[in-house]
Amino acid sequence: MKKLVTGATGFMGSSIVRELLKDGEEVKVLVRKTSDTRNIDGLDVERAFGDIRDGDSMRRALQGCDTLYYTAAFFAHWTPDKRLPYEVNVEGTRASMKAALDAGVQKVVYTSTNNTLGAHGPVPVDESAEFNHWKSGDTYSLSKYFAEVEARKFVPLGLPIVIVNPTLVIGVRDIKPTPSGQMIIDVATRQMPGYIEGGINIIDVEDVARGHILAAKKGRVGERYLFGNENITVSDYFRLIAEIAGVAPPGIKIPYHLAVALGYMFELGAFFTKKPPVVTASEVRIGKLQEWYDCSRAVKELGLPQTPIRTAIEKALNWFREHGYLPEK
Repeated sequence: MKKLVTGATGFMGSSIVRELLKDGEEVKVLVRKTSDTRNIDGLDVERAFGDIRDGDSMRRALQGCDTLYYTAAFFAHWTPDKRLPYEVNVEGTRASMKAALDAGVQKVVYTSTNNTLGAHGPVPVDESAEFNHWKSGDTYSLSKYFAEVEARKFVPLGLPIVIVNPTLVIGVRDIKPTPSGQMIIDVATRQMPGYIEGGINIIDVEDVARGHILAAKKGRVGERYLFGNENITVSDYFRLIAEIAGVAPPGIKIPYHLAVALGYMFELGAFFTKKPPVVTASEVRIGKLQEWYDCSRAVKELGLPQTPIRTAIEKALNWFREHGYLPEK
């Protein structure tokens, strides 16, 4: 039986596809007619055309598949259309999980995010943490929280879902790039003069991909698994990126209230430039809360790999440099 991967053209999904192919699995990918397929071009996969919001196309794509790796999502902390994150993340989840239930798949690995567990300060929290971003104004976090709630509704109906919650993911094939990848580029090109102190958890994308496959094999239905590795302060993280890239790190620590104001200014400018803002006000609010996590359940129960974050940063920088996102040394 085949494995269906949604979001397969993206950063995380394309790594899952490659890991499945390494294991000798037959892989089907759901793509839209407008998808940028560079991340999967040349791979031995079957393509099914459709959209996660379209239950009929999902049911067709799931034919002949026993496992669904559901990684498709709207991943951006800013968009001029505030409805889009909810349409893709929440309505897409509802339609796709209904299709998976109808198709009788044996396992769904549902990709959520650490944002649905909230940010709770310097003491690392585990999968039992409760969402606390209600006042952040971050449409991505809110939409993913409601999407995970939708996914959970299908467990008592008989859909064998395992939920995985990756933290800040970095690494190779970040073609968009994602906000986490753009952060690395901005530090490496010295386009980020200042920073807002906070705490983050980092993990390599290929560890996350292997974790998905382990979750399909070993994960307990209805359970969450945090996919992360090292907790680090923002300033230390930026210093590490800068050290590896051979540049000076951002040197200005921006006060919180000024950072929020700058976030609003960047968002206003984004409406005119049509380019994502450097940082949003909601990202500043979340960052101040500190996103540190205890990811030991995934390591102990699933065997989640733990590539050192220095190595993950090196891999990301090398890939960005090789593909023209960064100048050659």
